[in-house]
Amino acid sequence: VQLQASGGGLVQPGGYLRLSCAASGRTFSGYLMGWFRQAAGKEREFVAAIMWANSKTYNTESVKGRFTISRDNAKNTVYLQMNSLNAEDTAVYYCAGKIGGAGSWYERKMPGSYHYWGQGTLVTVSS
Repeated sequence: VQLQASGGGLVQPGGYLRLSCAASGRTFSGYLMGWFRQAAGKEREFVAAIMWANSKTYNTESVKGRFTISRDNAKNTVYLQMNSLNAEDTAVYYCAGKIGGAGSWYERKMPGSYHYWGQGTLVTVSS
């Protein structure tokens, strides 16, 4: 299984970016696909996740109303649309895959619950 994250870059406060996570190596129908981020000097934190099978989504409170996770079956790709970005969103963003469904709220937000990880893409929000 390979996850390839892309789409990061430098953006001004208030701007937007769309991250992509291209998945390959198997079918992902039973997977929960997530986005995490890790700012410098901080722990990796959960951002959002989506069930591949039914598109049910989960978001952390800090990004609700600003970030939207989605997936494209035909392209085997998961997206994170990020709007109204601010400096606190600056981080390396990682996509991840969890076998066995959504699990509990606690499982979804814990990096250790995920079985596969992409390489990360840097998002910098700065004027």
